[in-house]
Amino acid sequence: MTMTAGIDVGSSTVKCAVVETDGAKEKLLHAQADRIRRRDLKAVIRECCDQAFEKAEVREKDLDYIATTGEGDMVEFRSGHFYSMTTHARGALYLMPRARGVIDLGALHTRAVRMDERGKVLTYRMTSQCASGSGQFLENIARYLGVSLDEVGGLSLQAEKPETVSSICAVLSETDVINMVSRGISTSNILKGIHLSIAGRLVKLLRAIKIEKYLALTGGLATDIGLVRALQDEIDRAGAKVEILKHEKSIYAGAIGAALWGAFRSSRIKKAC
Repeated sequence: MTMTAGIDVGSSTVKCAVVETDGAKEKLLHAQADRIRRRDLKAVIRECCDQAFEKAEVREKDLDYIATTGEGDMVEFRSGHFYSMTTHARGALYLMPRARGVIDLGALHTRAVRMDERGKVLTYRMTSQCASGSGQFLENIARYLGVSLDEVGGLSLQAEKPETVSSICAVLSETDVINMVSRGISTSNILKGIHLSIAGRLVKLLRAIKIEKYLALTGGLATDIGLVRALQDEIDRAGAKVEILKHEKSIYAGAIGAALWGAFRSSRIKKAC
């Protein structure tokens, strides 16, 4: 039996997952997430992990491997590091076994990955440096509109005449939103328009890596029901036969994948000794 932890350090949130593996059996013991919110990053990492270890009823010294992903260089007690595309692919596969593709909807970047049934990455693409398809962009818009991120998805679903954002640049898109508000466009129609704009960019990523059948969503925006609906609508409109898979623990996919890859690496180390 192997006990490992995965730590996904993002630009806005730290996630920690503790996993127990016994041969082919894999069990998620606990997953924890803490927003950074301008706090000291190392302190947030330490607090998040300590809480995860406590709730998983495991001591740090008893862990066989502590794997990081994302900005994992900030984790001084790590055993090793894995690229985000590999951890999100593996974590998505654990949560949604039918998935053969994943879109990681991060705070600053979005990446699309196609993988095989073992979680091996076959190809991937990322959005450009512009943040208009990111969680941070949507958070900025929500703040300007005076709504919380938790409200965004539901409000988007209420839209009747979505106002499409014309620009793919985050700064210019925010200017578009300001103009919409001044013209009296409703919050729901603005948010739906933004979701459709983001979804259009995501569909281009999916085309580039040739996703088929089942697509998993991970990252912070995976729980945005308005964005999920907009993306599925855009996929259907493009004529692609792709079904979006959702899971309540999607935000932890990177951390879970890191823990599982950590277990694999730990077993290889043990066999080599």
